[in-house]
Amino acid sequence: MKNLLDFTKEELSDIIKPAFRAKQIYEWIYKKNVDSFDDMRNLPRDLRDYLKENFYFNPLKKVKEEVSQDGSKKYLFMLKDGKTIESVLLPMKGDEFDENGKLIKHARYTICVSSQVGCKMGCSFCLTAKGGFVRNLTPGEIVEQVHFIKKENKIPYERRVNIVYMGMGEPLNNLNNLAKAIKIFTDNDGLAISPRRQTVSTSGLSSQIVKLGNLNLGVLLAISLHAVNDELRQELMPVNKAYNIASIMEAVRKFPIDMRKRVMFEYLMMDGVNDSIKDAKTLVKLLDGIKAKVNLIYFNPHEGSIYKRPKPENMEKFRDFLQSKSVTCTIRESKGIDISAACGQLKERSKNDNS
Repeated sequence: MKNLLDFTKEELSDIIKPAFRAKQIYEWIYKKNVDSFDDMRNLPRDLRDYLKENFYFNPLKKVKEEVSQDGSKKYLFMLKDGKTIESVLLPMKGDEFDENGKLIKHARYTICVSSQVGCKMGCSFCLTAKGGFVRNLTPGEIVEQVHFIKKENKIPYERRVNIVYMGMGEPLNNLNNLAKAIKIFTDNDGLAISPRRQTVSTSGLSSQIVKLGNLNLGVLLAISLHAVNDELRQELMPVNKAYNIASIMEAVRKFPIDMRKRVMFEYLMMDGVNDSIKDAKTLVKLLDGIKAKVNLIYFNPHEGSIYKRPKPENMEKFRDFLQSKSVTCTIRESKGIDISAACGQLKERSKNDNS
């Protein structure tokens, strides 16, 4: 049987006739959140029977949910083949009310999704890589993470969420399936999530960055940089052997970006490793001519790590120096650390881990 969520609406309309049935199916799944084909009441009985015999649309099973003190939620999902992935719901801002108690702004959410089971990048600071790479996720397995979490948390259909491809795996090592998932997310008869609300985070696969840009999907780009010289970056991120910093910067300069947006550079700061003002000066030079925003991230400790969390004063000095040189820079407070839901803490779980 095939996962119905793996199909774009156009692909589905080539299989299901007449073609308008594809739109109806999309609406039942993504807008009305039905749980079975029998609930798709405006479809003929013979079509529902055909769908039941040939398709499914529930590729994920929730195994575990953990809630952080800051409201973040981490989900452990099991796939059809028994492999597991993790996804995270991040509450960014709560509902806002005026002095009369009238709602003036809805809560804002970001969903961090995985693109692979495991990861082959082998970054020394990341827990995800410890289990190695298992396989790519299909488009539908990527899409369902967002669909499930929205439905589980009763986030209304019309309430848009931000998606960051920063979970398990390197998204650009799964570019074809990632691109199809983005198209499914974007479809107005599906979840209708604008590409400008979707950020692809990469460890810096230069050739794949160029390919992503050539697809003109309209998504935002985030680069996991973490070091300003090749020697250190290669120690932290072995991928730098194939894609050095110069090649990444060249690819970023070619990437099409909305004039109102910036390319995001993620910089994971580790005490005594990459948090000096000298590093900050080099970073300013690297970003010259790029419309960039730098996110400074506290290293999130995990078992077995040799790195330490940086001192807050060093984070602030680093940020202040970048800002003094007209580089947009913020310190990002990691969410979900207490439930191991922050950057670099997601992993595939063994059966013994699932309890």
